[in-house]
Amino acid sequence: MKTAYTADQIRQAEQALMARLPDGTLMQRAAAGLAAVCADLLGRVYGSRVVLLTGSGDNGGDALYAGQRLARRGARVGVVAAGSKTHEAGLRALLDAGGRVVDRSAIDEADLIIDGLVGIGVSGALREPYAELAQQAAAARGQVVAVDVPSGVDASTGRVEGAAVRARVTVTMGAYKTGLLVDPGAAHTGRVELVDIGLGPYLPDPDVAALTDADLDVLLPRPGNESDKYRRGVLGVAAGGDLFTGAAVLAVGGALRGGAGMVRYAGRPAPVAQVRSHWPESVVTELDEPSITRVGRVQAWVLGPGLGTDDWAHELAAEVLASDVPVLVDADALTLVARDRSLLWRNAPVLITPHAGELARLLRADRDAIEAARLEHARRAAAELGVTVLLKGSTTVVAEDARPVRVNPTGTSWLATGGTGDVLAGLAGALLAQGLSCYDAASCGAYLHGVAGRLAAEGAPLAAGDVATALPRAIRAVTSAIS
Repeated sequence: MKTAYTADQIRQAEQALMARLPDGTLMQRAAAGLAAVCADLLGRVYGSRVVLLTGSGDNGGDALYAGQRLARRGARVGVVAAGSKTHEAGLRALLDAGGRVVDRSAIDEADLIIDGLVGIGVSGALREPYAELAQQAAAARGQVVAVDVPSGVDASTGRVEGAAVRARVTVTMGAYKTGLLVDPGAAHTGRVELVDIGLGPYLPDPDVAALTDADLDVLLPRPGNESDKYRRGVLGVAAGGDLFTGAAVLAVGGALRGGAGMVRYAGRPAPVAQVRSHWPESVVTELDEPSITRVGRVQAWVLGPGLGTDDWAHELAAEVLASDVPVLVDADALTLVARDRSLLWRNAPVLITPHAGELARLLRADRDAIEAARLEHARRAAAELGVTVLLKGSTTVVAEDARPVRVNPTGTSWLATGGTGDVLAGLAGALLAQGLSCYDAASCGAYLHGVAGRLAAEGAPLAAGDVATALPRAIRAVTSAIS
């Protein structure tokens, strides 16, 4: 599992480690790692043109000492000092190695630009001349390498409140920072290279975490020799209506392809006909009234995709949420609970799967504010509503009160098409029915959904049904062979 930390957590760990080491040791370790990554990017160091953008903090020192190492290997290294002061020892070391102080025009001719303008402790919009230098670096032809975190990106949240450096590579020291994994900051980082400087024993519990294939291999349920369709998890799906019959088809498809032993679908006549046609494996109950008494026993429910928001839908949602099993609440059901939060007052677990607009309605917040601070609002919703939150978007995050937020590392922009959320709801619901907690079902569901999206797209447009079809391949891709 990849773990990440806030700026405060990193600084406390650094202070604990520095108390045991000679002065300057951490900076030299960081500079050595930074210089090695830069050398690999350049390929041929001798004769290359490198420009350092430095502020007055330790990131500037890291850049200067890395510049010293590159200058010793024959690079032509110049420094644009933006701060009111410069790391004196680092600047002296660079000049002694043949580096020089240059003006900002050198940025445009550089083969490599090292961003050491501000460190992890800086938040809010960049001030001048930092903002203008960040914009100039973004427009330059040379490769940009950020030290620790791109300047202008909040290391603790991923917020970007103005101009920010866009790096090809971010070389981060000691541990991943939260802002490197969460949009909009993640969009500025490029490839992230972690340099081990010895912080490991001093790091606290992480702020956020990202699953890996190895985690999925452990977490995903597998059928055993004694398994039958009931033991493998029975999922109820209450979705689809006269207007959106396809949502029911896609949710049921995501559940079946996601490994549910049985899917019991309940809905109105129009979606019932479509589900029967597409998925004869499902057990279908046509509802003439908003009641689930005839559906049969299930281990979890998916509620909401395409359901509608009229009184009939509200009554059905109330019936499902009055049950004693976990319920995944999506799409139209989120609109219903935004109007009537009392629907969420239940003893059994609830997983909600909103996009930013739906979460804005639930929290009575601004959508743009949610997009700018996804972690903050996902955490707020989990605490305020007493649920697990899977907030969909460019960075999908999973929040549960008093636990590290999980950030999903998989996916493709081709998933931004109608119906893919319905497939995700069915998939995560199937994992709930198979016994995973809301926290794990949401995290594993998002991960597999992203992998399936990549497999289905292969760099070209996809339809939601393609994602459902690709789910078995995605499961095979991230797990060991199933006996």
